[in-house]
Amino acid sequence: MMLSDLQIAQKAKMSHILEIAKTINLSSEDLELYGDYKAKISFDAINRYKKNPRGKIVLVTAINPTKAGEGKSTTTIGLGDSLKALGYKTMIALREPSLGPVMGMKGGAAGGGYAQVVPMEDINLHFTGDIHAIGASNNLISSVIDNHLYQGNELNINPEKVIWRRAIDMNDRSLRKIQVALSLKREVPRYDGFDITVASEVMAVLCLSKDLDDLKQRLAAMVVAYDMDDQPITVADLKIQGALVMLLKDAIKPNLVQTLEKTPALIHGGPFANIAHGANSIIATDFASRVSDYVVTEAGFGADLGMEKFMDIKMRVMDTMPSAVVIVASIRALKLHGNASDDLLDQEDVQALKDGLVNLEKHIESVKTFDRPYVVAINRFPKDTENEIQALMDWAKDNNHPISLSEVFSKGSQGGLDLAQKVVEITKDENPHENRPLYPLNMPIKNKIEIIAKKIYGADGVDYGEKALEQLQAFNHNKWNDLAICMAKTPLSLSDDPKLKGRPQNFRITVREFKPSIGAGFIVALTGQVMTMPGLPKHGAYENMDVVDEKIIGLF
Repeated sequence: MMLSDLQIAQKAKMSHILEIAKTINLSSEDLELYGDYKAKISFDAINRYKKNPRGKIVLVTAINPTKAGEGKSTTTIGLGDSLKALGYKTMIALREPSLGPVMGMKGGAAGGGYAQVVPMEDINLHFTGDIHAIGASNNLISSVIDNHLYQGNELNINPEKVIWRRAIDMNDRSLRKIQVALSLKREVPRYDGFDITVASEVMAVLCLSKDLDDLKQRLAAMVVAYDMDDQPITVADLKIQGALVMLLKDAIKPNLVQTLEKTPALIHGGPFANIAHGANSIIATDFASRVSDYVVTEAGFGADLGMEKFMDIKMRVMDTMPSAVVIVASIRALKLHGNASDDLLDQEDVQALKDGLVNLEKHIESVKTFDRPYVVAINRFPKDTENEIQALMDWAKDNNHPISLSEVFSKGSQGGLDLAQKVVEITKDENPHENRPLYPLNMPIKNKIEIIAKKIYGADGVDYGEKALEQLQAFNHNKWNDLAICMAKTPLSLSDDPKLKGRPQNFRITVREFKPSIGAGFIVALTGQVMTMPGLPKHGAYENMDVVDEKIIGLF
């Protein structure tokens, strides 16, 4: 019987982080140590390599996620280990896990099986405190807003049009709508609410900033409220951008750790992919690309969310493109997209598999929209049958899709050598080049959303709620048209209805409202019922967690 992820991680013999740093030509002077196995990389080191030519960026994305599991992070880590095993200088760049999903049902983001980043417990819990620093920064803004209202409201802020919400790094649906100032006799209570910290614009800003100066400018531009004349109030108006940078001066530095096979990995930032742009920091990805032949990174959820935003938001800031895209799927997940019952996934069902391939086909089309070479990675599960595997391979051959059966979960790097070789093959003539986004920034907001909805989701068109239409007029008045679009949509379907699996047909996307994220450089379009504060399940993962004899148990 295979050990659990946690047992595998706890048995790992990690190298001191200084030894890992040496493999990318960093010394002790370049690091700020957080114990023996974690370190932050200094800006002196980052700046030293800024002019190095970039290596190849490999983006790992996936089909629409299902409860059956796809294994995107596991594949990302395993592919990095496999490229290293082939002799290439390789780094991995991932997001930091949020405590909310860790305690809920989604799990962490440290990979699985024999394709993990370690120390796994630290990474999935408090790590180096980055997310806590972002939460403190977010809540300083909220505190200053309410203090400003209390102290006489010099900026004439409309208490009913404060759009900045508080944040906590936990799934807590009871905090979605609250009232504040109930204890103050001279202030009228107002409604407020909490977002999960990784949905805060502060997180998005940190992940899209190139350095401390860029961070300060982006923070200053964040819109937090409107005054009585409907003019936007920013962080700069509150005069707190300097204090925010102070709180974030360490959090903006990328975190260096290692995989089970001692491949160097940067884990930094964690914006949600169904709400924000779902990719790790550009500082981490750019640095990794300057010191390695390959940097393997991922974008959250399926290609309809994570990959599109990676290309149109993150890569636009970096002015480059990935050299290749890996699309992860599992036979179990494909069967669910083919309407198989979730309690029968361990039984062979070739027809359900074939029916579910339409979801994978749509994501392949989306990758082709960006003109990127790709390979499909099938994350193998123990119950996958030879007939199912053969049917999948025959489909790929008949349709000329590069494909590889990945077994990194059970075999580590040796289980991903074929995938790594295929990545090397499709990138041998690829060099980093200028970004080719789906849409230009100077296009009207509605047109940009329609392009995403039609080309990436396969929708017939886009409808807008009354509030969204009113906001579009205000955004035009405020000259916010020339920003990227960040779609907030369910990750479970190509549509905005989580119940529609496979490849939905004859549907429209409905935008109910917008959120201006001016510091991040995008407009968030909220569709369907997507929320910025998740809730916990009836039986969360926390029920199985404990510490026995000073040792963590039950953490995956």
